[in-house]
Amino acid sequence: MKKFYITTPIYYVNDKPHLGHSYTTIAADILARYCRSKNVEVFYLTGTDEHGSKIAEAASKNGFTPQEWVDKNVEEFKLLWERLNISYDYFIRTTGEKHVKKVQEVFSKLLKTGDIYKGKYSGWYCVACESYYTDTQILSFACPDCAKEVWKLEEESYFFKLSKYQDALLEYYEKHPEFLQPSWRALEMKNFVKSGLKDLSVSRTKVKWGITVPGDEAHTIYVWFDALLNYLSAAEGKNIWPCDVHFIGKEIFKFHAVIWSAMLMALGEKLPKTVFAHGWWTVNGEKMSKSKGNFVNPHTFIDNYGCDAYRYFVMSQIPFGQDGDFSEKSFFDKYNSNLANNLGNLISRTFSMLEKFSLQDIKAEVDKESSLGKLIVDFDKKYSKFMESIEFIKALELIWEVINEANKTIDSEKPWNLFKIDKVKLEKVLKNLLSAIEIVSKSLSCFMPETSEKIKKIIMDRKVTEPLFPRKDGKD
Repeated sequence: MKKFYITTPIYYVNDKPHLGHSYTTIAADILARYCRSKNVEVFYLTGTDEHGSKIAEAASKNGFTPQEWVDKNVEEFKLLWERLNISYDYFIRTTGEKHVKKVQEVFSKLLKTGDIYKGKYSGWYCVACESYYTDTQILSFACPDCAKEVWKLEEESYFFKLSKYQDALLEYYEKHPEFLQPSWRALEMKNFVKSGLKDLSVSRTKVKWGITVPGDEAHTIYVWFDALLNYLSAAEGKNIWPCDVHFIGKEIFKFHAVIWSAMLMALGEKLPKTVFAHGWWTVNGEKMSKSKGNFVNPHTFIDNYGCDAYRYFVMSQIPFGQDGDFSEKSFFDKYNSNLANNLGNLISRTFSMLEKFSLQDIKAEVDKESSLGKLIVDFDKKYSKFMESIEFIKALELIWEVINEANKTIDSEKPWNLFKIDKVKLEKVLKNLLSAIEIVSKSLSCFMPETSEKIKKIIMDRKVTEPLFPRKDGKD
């Protein structure tokens, strides 16, 4: 049986990983963990994009060779994924021998079929974006995407016949509405293709840090053509193609939904089932940028709040797919209210009462007539629906609905009074609370794996030895 194949983009290693990188990777990890919880075999791919002029420039500026520079920065990504409990199955590097061989093999194949041909390129190039633009796209010699200076290039180049696949792409989009996600982003891609596709320059003679064109070593292969093939090279020999979900940022939707898809059509390969483009983060209302120095370093928040608190915040702050804002105040407030107060207090109060009332031996049992019990009975169906439609924030809201209702149950039923007047009802209430905690622990395993394991241990030991999330006093 084919494994469920999930990917992140491969991240450009010209700098250290930040909030944006971690967001996509955590999302993919959540889906991977959910699939595994349903006994679905998963192949989760992430990795690094290591070629191109931007890498060469950064390496030279910092006193490294390009290979030394990427080797150094790759470790930064691997360290962060380890600290964030990212459960990837394979980490691909585009400087790896297997990938290089696959890229050259694909290039040669498309040369033979005529989908790649030699010509002359004349146009504008942005080093920062590793992208090419036509005269009509350029205003005031600035990149339309990042606003940095662009350069006029004229050189011999190999071209990919992107224009050949315009009609086929539009037909595919119509027949497979699940392909472009979220659905409200699909129109942008359809309109882009309808506006007319031009053949894509896929080699450079002035960029030396890259994979050489087989049989023509004066040319290196365009970094995006190289990078997109990582999904195929990693899958080779594993019986996992096609990919089930590509998670990407919206800024690279076009590359995956259009260029990558056309490349696969040219190769006679099946297209991925879904390309899901999430939104951008701002920080305190401003776009993240090096000049502003406002890139969020995940390590800082992991050090101060823990891995699971960071994972929880980035997935609960905004609906996955939309843009959102990151601020330390929002993080701090959500940590104290949702994690320390709501979740932490539920666990602490419930097991303290079990110990105080000498009821550690009772087992979870749902009271289907109670408000909490009704939530528990309907939980699995709703949770699965949200997870499978990649509505992560709704899944978390559902979990917190159970947590909040469980806390309301404690406040309304007052177990400390029931202990004096109605011990049968007391046991019924506590059994219901245990049912809620069990389902919370199980469902949180995808989002907050360390916390889930801690709760499982508490359930087994029937004792809380330390707070799950100690409150912060604002001085951290």
